[in-house]
Amino acid sequence: MASSGTSIAVAEAVWEQIKSSRSASDDHLSILHFLFGKNLERATRIVDQGGVRKLSATPSRRSLFLVVGESRKKEEYICFPEHHCTCYSFFYDVVNRGEQLCCKHQIAARLAEAVGQLEEMEVSDEQLAVMLSKL
Repeated sequence: MASSGTSIAVAEAVWEQIKSSRSASDDHLSILHFLFGKNLERATRIVDQGGVRKLSATPSRRSLFLVVGESRKKEEYICFPEHHCTCYSFFYDVVNRGEQLCCKHQIAARLAEAVGQLEEMEVSDEQLAVMLSKL
């Protein structure tokens, strides 16, 4: 089995290819499915339902994603696609057990940004700081 470092490098290459063409081919999706399994399917559902927002702060241009969960509550999770998500699955499956490379919300944020299927919002640096202080 490939190391997680190799898998992440492969995923990064695929995300870049999708981003450059603004679309995901069957080959791209096949590779991502191999790497992420059911989390990719769940992520595509979130993207298809318009569940990803990107918040960019001014003037710093720092950004984060708000990704809607699939539960009935439709909670929004604060997500940094390459590093962190506030969902339970990120803590449990990615950090604690190491069974996944990332959670479905991280995948959804990456996919939505790569294909341009997200809502973009501007907030002040102060508003972003307040959001992050609640983590």
